[in-house]
Amino acid sequence: MKLVFAGTPQAAVPSLAALAGSDHDVTLVLTREDAPLGRKRVLTPSPVAATADALGLPVLKTNRLGDEATDAVTGADLGVIVAYGGLVREPLLSAPRLGWINLHFSLLPRWRGAAPVQRALIAGDDVTGAAVFQLVPELDAGPVFGRVTHPVGAADTSGDLLDVLSLRGADLLLQVVAELAAGTVRAVPQTGEVTLAPKLTLDDARIDWSAAADAIGNRIRGVTPEPGAFTTIGDARLKIAEAAPAADAASQPPGHIRLVDGRVLVGTGTHPLELRRVQPAGKKPMPATDWWRGVAAAELVAS
Repeated sequence: MKLVFAGTPQAAVPSLAALAGSDHDVTLVLTREDAPLGRKRVLTPSPVAATADALGLPVLKTNRLGDEATDAVTGADLGVIVAYGGLVREPLLSAPRLGWINLHFSLLPRWRGAAPVQRALIAGDDVTGAAVFQLVPELDAGPVFGRVTHPVGAADTSGDLLDVLSLRGADLLLQVVAELAAGTVRAVPQTGEVTLAPKLTLDDARIDWSAAADAIGNRIRGVTPEPGAFTTIGDARLKIAEAAPAADAASQPPGHIRLVDGRVLVGTGTHPLELRRVQPAGKKPMPATDWWRGVAAAELVAS
């Protein structure tokens, strides 16, 4: 089939590479425009744009899937979208002969929206996965062609899970495309409770130390690597890159940070958490014990 691919971040790259290496013809890649990155705000192509260029595929960079995209897609057999970062509306939705399919990193209908893996971790889900479904006007609501499940490890971050699911999802996507080409697959309507996964904000990354330790740990893992969990000590922001339960330690007031038996412990609404890696403002991530030695204080209070 003649395929059009739409995607932007690194999580979409394995799917593009898999389709480009298949018997199908990727006639166009849609991705978002170059964005300023780093402290110097250098305009940088998206990971999908860079991959498409390396594969010699034609690329259309656009932040709005409007008339230009619709004209470019008309004549394709199938549109494939993986984390593009924008909505596909009519007439683009119906432009390919078979419409569009979407690889989404959740077990739909759980976690419809922009941040499914992150929200699953924050909620404490012990299983996640990926689904390929038919794109419809309603957000992530179309019938499902196939899905894979994946257990959530105790130390997994959203970055870890996206790395795994992007690979497993690419295999699933390739299988569904092959079955669509052969006419041997049928989509099944979604069933079960619908939950939403809106894009993360900075408020989602702020830690409330009065919450239970397990909930705080889930939040830290859910917002790692982006936007990154943080707390404030005085007027300074401290990012929390890694923490672990310290259920064996004596309780201490929420937000109070102490060095106890060589561990940097912070109080929560239940048992303490051990801070393992932190990032002070303007510095690189470091072991929490190294940061504490530089602080040279008996106790700090985070809020």
